[in-house]
Amino acid sequence: MSSVLDQRSAPPAGAARPVPPRRRTRLLRLPEARWALAALVLFLLALPVHLMDGPAWLWGTLFAATYVTGGWEPGWEGMKALKDRTLDVDLLMVVAALGAAAIGQVLDGALLIVIFATSGALEAVATARTADSVRGLLDLAPATATRLLPDGTEETVGTEKLAVGDTILVRPGERVGADGRILDGAGEVDQATITGEPLPVARQAGDEVFAGTVNGTGALRVRVERDPSDSVIARIVKMVEEASETKAPTQLFIEKIEQRYSIGMVLASLAVFAIPLAFGDTLSSALLRAMTFMIVASPCAVVLSTMPPLLSAIANAGRRGVLAKSAVVMERLAQIDTVALDKTGTLTEGAPHVTDLCPLPGSGLEEDSLLALAASAEHPSEHPLARAVVAAARERGLPLTGAEDFSSAPGRGVTATVDGDTVTVGAPARLLDGAGPQPHQAVVAELEEAGRTAVVVLRDQAPVGVLGIADRVRPDAAATVAALTRLTGRAPILLTGDNERAARHLAAEVGITDVRAGLLPQDKVAAVKEREARGHRVLVVGDGVNDAPALAAAHSGIAMGRAGSDLALETADAVVVRDELATIPSILQLSRTARRFVVQNLAIAGAFIAVLVAWDLIGTLPLPLGVAGHEGSTVIVGLNGLRLLRESAWPRLTEDTA
Repeated sequence: MSSVLDQRSAPPAGAARPVPPRRRTRLLRLPEARWALAALVLFLLALPVHLMDGPAWLWGTLFAATYVTGGWEPGWEGMKALKDRTLDVDLLMVVAALGAAAIGQVLDGALLIVIFATSGALEAVATARTADSVRGLLDLAPATATRLLPDGTEETVGTEKLAVGDTILVRPGERVGADGRILDGAGEVDQATITGEPLPVARQAGDEVFAGTVNGTGALRVRVERDPSDSVIARIVKMVEEASETKAPTQLFIEKIEQRYSIGMVLASLAVFAIPLAFGDTLSSALLRAMTFMIVASPCAVVLSTMPPLLSAIANAGRRGVLAKSAVVMERLAQIDTVALDKTGTLTEGAPHVTDLCPLPGSGLEEDSLLALAASAEHPSEHPLARAVVAAARERGLPLTGAEDFSSAPGRGVTATVDGDTVTVGAPARLLDGAGPQPHQAVVAELEEAGRTAVVVLRDQAPVGVLGIADRVRPDAAATVAALTRLTGRAPILLTGDNERAARHLAAEVGITDVRAGLLPQDKVAAVKEREARGHRVLVVGDGVNDAPALAAAHSGIAMGRAGSDLALETADAVVVRDELATIPSILQLSRTARRFVVQNLAIAGAFIAVLVAWDLIGTLPLPLGVAGHEGSTVIVGLNGLRLLRESAWPRLTEDTA
């Protein structure tokens, strides 16, 4: 449901299309990003010096700087948490890193610091980019509007100054300044940002229009019916912000148990130090045992149990054109049991194509000649349907004849003189509304029943043929739906702002039975919340501004990246960069595999910790052996997680169902 409006309809020649400014926070303006970058650079400088046995003062200084730049912020946050009587894993990781350095494992501690600093920076960047896109959405509505005064004069005012009852003038190519109802005039309005309809819709007196939509042709006089702060666009912004704020906190599994683990480990370390000391052990022996216990019980391996599989899955998916924004996203995708799909731009390609050429009996035309005639008349037009007709003629290599006396009527079609004949191309209901049966009616009815948009071609006022135009279904749509059904145990839902007939026809074609059509953004959110209230974890797949609230409200959201709106791309948890629909079930399966690897790693890490801790408490575990066991478990779980980087780890589910 692309909201890239200049791909939907172009304004008439000479009309300037407003381009919303991009409001994007610079990466290095975020302090978390600056500190993480500094820590990473310092670590990379120290690493080769350390590995090649360079001067200790050099790599020691660089590693120390790494600890400071990457660790001071999580350490400070941990200290503030202590004031609130909370012990979090960030502080524990800093302490573990310092403990590792204290016993000579400087490299391991620095690596842990860099991992945590980078993770915090990525989270800060994702938060800032989402906020940027939500703010930038307001740029879809124009900053000014032309208000008509009672004496008939015009004045340009800021849209925020418009009030209910004002009358505004919307010229061809301009964006509508406020939600309202047309008093006079007719035009074709691109409503893709609001409803996701793939084609501009004819609007005339009495019809409702929305702020931020584009008037393609014809001047409109619109009476404002909603305050600008309550427009549909403003409500979309509000819904996205509310969904982002009220969405349950997303935490990795290990973070959910961090408080208990952290407190338990600190108390146990103190006990391991104090109890032997109380029973007559020497200070150095008790301290060494406690230090060994702290090292072997530290959660380094547990943390690495989670991250390598999820990060490897992210890297593997990225090579296939799917960008998951964080490890948390991969974990949440593994929990999905219901999928809700958008129609236009998701299951379909998002642009109209000529699908049927139907010359009428007695016209003397064949398919190519009918298409060439229609394309010659449509060639000067900027309407998306006209561009589709011209593109179809060019694909077939048909020569086009120059059109003369071209004119366009909003909601009706175009008229031009082609080779001395008057050719009209447009909507059958507007061009041929006379009484009695006509030869084109059966063809039009058949095309519309099949979900096509019917366009009739007249030559000297007589119908000579009908064209069928539709948004083309993606070739892998049916196989993707089948794979998602098998993966989740239930068929996906179709959520679309398009009309019921077109939605149901497409749903039948791809294998979907649950269809919700004619939905505004708030209706999509309600449909998602309804499913989640039943205990389902819903994945929403979409691409438009009108999909963004549902993407934010759902358990997880995936955006189609090629023509997706900025807001959808930033709100979604993952982006399908190359618009390959078949990658969606694959990424879901990959996330489930990653979760299985996480469980395996936790079992391995837990087993190592249990054995080493028992050894240290029951017997006497030498510190070097404890460090070796701890580091060995870390290496094992890390290598196990890296198995997801292999080519064979990427599932190809739709090939099995195609």
